[in-house]
Amino acid sequence: MTNAIDIHTHIVPRDLPAYTGRAGAAAWPSLRPAGCGHAEVIIKARVFRKITKDCWDIDARLEGMAKMGIGRQVLSPMPKLLSYDFAEDDTADLGKYINGVIAEMVATAPDAMFGLGMVTLQNPERAARELEDVRAMGLRGVEIGTNINGRVIGKREFDPFFAAAEELGMSVFIHPLEPIGVDRLVGPGLLGAVIAFPCETAFALASLITGGLLERRPALRLAASHGGGTFAMVEPRMTHAWGQLSSLKELTTSSPRELAKRIYYDGLVYDTEILALLIKRFGVDRLMIGTDFPFDIYERDPISRLDALGLSAHGMDQCTYSKRRTIFRPVAGPFEILMWQPARNYFRTSRRRAAGFGP
Repeated sequence: MTNAIDIHTHIVPRDLPAYTGRAGAAAWPSLRPAGCGHAEVIIKARVFRKITKDCWDIDARLEGMAKMGIGRQVLSPMPKLLSYDFAEDDTADLGKYINGVIAEMVATAPDAMFGLGMVTLQNPERAARELEDVRAMGLRGVEIGTNINGRVIGKREFDPFFAAAEELGMSVFIHPLEPIGVDRLVGPGLLGAVIAFPCETAFALASLITGGLLERRPALRLAASHGGGTFAMVEPRMTHAWGQLSSLKELTTSSPRELAKRIYYDGLVYDTEILALLIKRFGVDRLMIGTDFPFDIYERDPISRLDALGLSAHGMDQCTYSKRRTIFRPVAGPFEILMWQPARNYFRTSRRRAAGFGP
């Protein structure tokens, strides 16, 4: 394996706790074994996704990483598990459990994995407080959706969360969720992920600029999935309009292009020419590897995709490894030892107990 870091991978726990809330059990996720190391995620009595043991099995993940030339993965929840449509307490309970599972996986293979958790972002103040707990578990940040129940993340109502993430030095990985425009797709439902996700991400990133967040929070560690979706094509139009229209210049003192360079972008675009465009538009220091492992359309050979760009040794290091020291470096302070050496003994208790589901 190499030093390459894959910032876009997902987990689903081997087991999920039984529903104990009051808002309704139908949407609460569960797993149904499907044989041969496979399982089905059940939501609202329907199969949401079929998954393999790579979602939870450390050895299987390490084997997959070796095949791809990846030295370390950043683990984040399957986005549907973020569960912003739940009652707040239900989201928080599930989040504690998911975060505990990810922290345990990192503790099992600390040299091969970083972890990102989840928070109850439908209540930004509560999410800000939960970031402290996420950090205490040894996780480097959180994954969030592009919108929270239809409210795009660039709206000021989410400032308490982003302020806390900046202050704590916690990374925020932005992943599309419940995208707009699916009613205009012709074909099977999976086209929502294939076609609508990139457009949804562009809306979210644009909102971070026009809503002023990137200007207000210059030290915020943000990374966008899927190469930022279609944002690389939208940004020049935004920058041109910003230079021509006073109403847009009133939104930010910096140009959209300058602000866009404060975001990191994974390289999950399946095309070398698009990777080259991302580097040209935002800089080689903004690009990182992402594969979507272990879901069906994950990028099987990300290193070869980068090799085809003909980057210098320095450029290759920028894309594969060196930004570990920035976006995923541990924050200074009393939690630093936990960040580097997760407390294995803490996670030897049952996951349900660690998550607050049992005595």
